[in-house]
Amino acid sequence: MKRLLYRLKTAPYFTGLILFLTILALNVVIQTPARFFSAANINSLVAKNLPLILITMSQGLLMMSGVIDFSVGVQVSLSNVIAIMIPQSLGLPIWVGWLCAVAGCVAVSAFNGFITTYLRIPVLLSCYSMVFVVKGLNVLIMPKPQGSVPPVIYKTYDSVLLGFLPFSALILAAVLLFWLYLKRTAFAKALYATGGNLRHAYSSGINTSAVRMKVYLIAGVINGIAGLCMTAMTASGDPNAGEVYGLKTVAACILGGISMSGGWGTLSCALYGALLLILTQNGVSNLFNFLSRAIPGFSVTNYWQNFASDLIILLALILTVFTNKAMMGSIKKQADYLALGGKRNEA
Repeated sequence: MKRLLYRLKTAPYFTGLILFLTILALNVVIQTPARFFSAANINSLVAKNLPLILITMSQGLLMMSGVIDFSVGVQVSLSNVIAIMIPQSLGLPIWVGWLCAVAGCVAVSAFNGFITTYLRIPVLLSCYSMVFVVKGLNVLIMPKPQGSVPPVIYKTYDSVLLGFLPFSALILAAVLLFWLYLKRTAFAKALYATGGNLRHAYSSGINTSAVRMKVYLIAGVINGIAGLCMTAMTASGDPNAGEVYGLKTVAACILGGISMSGGWGTLSCALYGALLLILTQNGVSNLFNFLSRAIPGFSVTNYWQNFASDLIILLALILTVFTNKAMMGSIKKQADYLALGGKRNEA
């Protein structure tokens, strides 16, 4: 039991899990268990926020390899506008447009990976520039919000299977299953080694450039799928819809326990961090709505709700940073202790 607790406390997702469970409990108290765990509420939370969850996972993969990509948000918009405009403007089948949407995100991620990995352009500079490049491309493809999708698409996306399972949750489960498979491969070890120390990984024979390029390509696929989820969710196209997600994904990854320096974390961290952001905003909104009903004359604007939720997230970020530092220090001390013990045993 002690070993299990130690493994949990030293897991990358420990802080994110505790914060997520805390916010989850507060949401349940505010909304009541019956309302919160209803199939309709769970489906609404997952379906409306799946694009954010997915690109947080793609950002998490990139951060684990030691890089950050702020353009993940605009890539979602790119996938969205391509999926809408190709069938609408060229008359091609919908599935062709959706394949091109994913391919477009993969192309952007591949180009970003190439200039940072092989041309050695600083990551933050290239990614920041790519935000404006892709944003301009989105507006060129779709100057203003428009388009539609067949009703069967958005109705299927928003459906609940077997009376309790959101269809959108199946997409999330597929990505998590892919990560479970990936963790068992040599590529995952190379990913962590590359993110942990690039020079040491290269010295040990790992092709660090190829590893990072593969991470960018995988992230591009996930971003493309996130854009398709946004298309199915909104049933239309918007060239600027995903722009707000860029910085949110980084905050969510840090909240979940992924290290900004790379080499530490898992997709579970990204999932808990994204859910923490979602439930914080959801809980604050429901709390203010409750206060408005309970207190005559009490009302606040959305600006105050956003301020309250952002303040909570800021405090959680500060707590996460200090907790992770303490945890990493504890792990290092434990490793040093075991190493010294081993030497004593040999003596």
